[in-house]
Amino acid sequence: METKSEFKVKGEDLLAKIKELIHQGNVTRIIVKNDEGKVYLEIPVTIGLIGALVVPVLAAVGALAALAANFTIEVIRKEE
Repeated sequence: METKSEFKVKGEDLLAKIKELIHQGNVTRIIVKNDEGKVYLEIPVTIGLIGALVVPVLAAVGALAALAANFTIEVIRKEE
């Protein structure tokens, strides 16, 4: 069973919110969309996504934040 939730964030808050979601631990996927619903980035978050693998993902998120003013983050969590 999976649950979805969405967060609206401004570009400058995007990176901080993504980091927060990754650290929560119960997130399986993070999808970043623009105001029109176009998917810019889909991040599968697994237990193995640690250390060196997180750095390039966060760099991509930082670059993405410069592209648009507002984003929607869709978070998919696995229910246990």
